[in-house]
Amino acid sequence: MGDPRIPVLAIDGPSGSGKGTVARALAATLGWHLLDSGALYRLVGLAGERAGLAADDEAGHAALAATLPVTFGQTAAGEERILLAGEEVTALIRAETAGRRASEVAAFPAVRRALVDRQHAFRKPPGLVADGRDMGTVIFPDAGLKVFLTASAAARAKRRYHQLQAAGILTDLAVLTEEIAARDTRDANRAVSPLIPAPDSVQIDSTALSARDVINEVLALVRARSSAG
Repeated sequence: MGDPRIPVLAIDGPSGSGKGTVARALAATLGWHLLDSGALYRLVGLAGERAGLAADDEAGHAALAATLPVTFGQTAAGEERILLAGEEVTALIRAETAGRRASEVAAFPAVRRALVDRQHAFRKPPGLVADGRDMGTVIFPDAGLKVFLTASAAARAKRRYHQLQAAGILTDLAVLTEEIAARDTRDANRAVSPLIPAPDSVQIDSTALSARDVINEVLALVRARSSAG
């Protein structure tokens, strides 16, 4: 779990709940490191596809996960930059096809085990904002604050639809809604690290909230916990 003296804010939730946007903003505001665990699974899926692995090849994907040559960074403008074996893949892994593949490989216990130490390594001073699906339940169960962010499937599909449109990617809202529902089912019912709220998490339904509303709510929780010592 890394050094327990280093604070962790764990943000979990389903696809499209807004946790990525919220986590990035909170990390920037707090001056903490950011772990986008979903990007790791997307990278494993992409690497597996490029290596010609069958979608059900658990051992092959686990081997890739253990040796994934990935670099996380930022552009001069502060935008996210992800390199796989030196190649810029930031946009590629945000595509819907990468999301589907990520959900499939994330169900492999061997892949999840292979990525545990890599995720723990993100825990560095002064603190870490960890975004994913099992951050508060499995990866950082000792996190000082755990948030489970959700929203209705319809709201999440609309958000993702608008994000893709803004990026110039054409998609169908009905198909997107079905894909999100299918991913919810896979994530919630996988045998290892299913998507469930940690018992001590604060649950926030963002269906009717803006990203700024959620960010402010979580910041208030962080500051309240800090004041309480």
